[in-house]
Amino acid sequence: MVETPRLRALRAEAANLHAELDAYELQWRDKQEFLASQGYMLRPRYRPGWVPSWKTDTSRHPEKFEDYWELPFREHLIDATRISDGRLVYVKRVKTGDTESTIARMLSSSRFSEDPRNHCVPILDYFVDEDDTSVAYMVMPFLRLTNNPPFETVNDIIDYGNQIIQGLVFMHEQRVAHRDCSEKNIMMDADSLFPKGYHPVRSHHLPDASALAPQRWRAKGHIKYYYVDFGISVHLPTDPPKLVVGGYGRDQDVPELSFDVPYDPFKVDIFILGNMFKREIYDNYSNVDFLLPFINAMTQNDPKARPDALEAERIWGDICAKVSGLQRGWRLRGRKEVWVEKVVLDTYTS
Repeated sequence: MVETPRLRALRAEAANLHAELDAYELQWRDKQEFLASQGYMLRPRYRPGWVPSWKTDTSRHPEKFEDYWELPFREHLIDATRISDGRLVYVKRVKTGDTESTIARMLSSSRFSEDPRNHCVPILDYFVDEDDTSVAYMVMPFLRLTNNPPFETVNDIIDYGNQIIQGLVFMHEQRVAHRDCSEKNIMMDADSLFPKGYHPVRSHHLPDASALAPQRWRAKGHIKYYYVDFGISVHLPTDPPKLVVGGYGRDQDVPELSFDVPYDPFKVDIFILGNMFKREIYDNYSNVDFLLPFINAMTQNDPKARPDALEAERIWGDICAKVSGLQRGWRLRGRKEVWVEKVVLDTYTS
């Protein structure tokens, strides 16, 4: 691409903006040495005394340098490298002893961590801030959104459903209702898809952000899906009542959500998962119509008519058992694809 004077000016302006840390970045920069003392190293951009690489090396465009890429605006979350083994992780700032960290740590405890049905994000570490004991940090594996990179085949969807429904059964057995298990709060460990690693912000590039990262097909990897963000979750005793109130959550289609009228949070999870399959998968792909009976069962308006997690797992298993090996290998076809596009893509992926 030819770099016009206008484009050159825009790039220079962006480089100047990226050379300054935003306020939410400064908070992490000021904690860099403390986090390092706990075993976690932030990227060079967030270390005291940082000088932008493109200020001292003008041989490349600024965006080709790793430290050009600033954090997305999530002031409570940052990527880091575990010093002991170089593993890419998330560090999340939480309130000490809050509901989110209490539930997440319980589900990640040694009592549950070896259960293969457990698809709750592992908590690798937890420690309290050195200056403010009301603040703590949870360390988790670095995860990606489930559609980054996108699903490719029908079998990708089946594997995804197998894992997250199994995980829901496990979570509900422990009397935990997530209450916000929509697509943004189910993430994946996709490290196996990127043999040379990837940059935590420029996610399709190498760790140094210099070039595109080699990537395997999803079928060649070993993806594991996890529930994350237990911020509005509840851990309820086995004895009734098991009702809650509250209208928060990403999915506002849940019919019974109320700040006044108590409802069953476990049936809310069922609706949210069914609605997620409808919006994110069924509505986008034309060759997953076999999912419709499952979706309809999960998203009934009457919570009592919806299956519980175990019954949902049975319905899912029965439906997927009827999908042939040939169908499982099909490329996912977008509902908006025109016939020429279908022919070309089917030929390319066959």
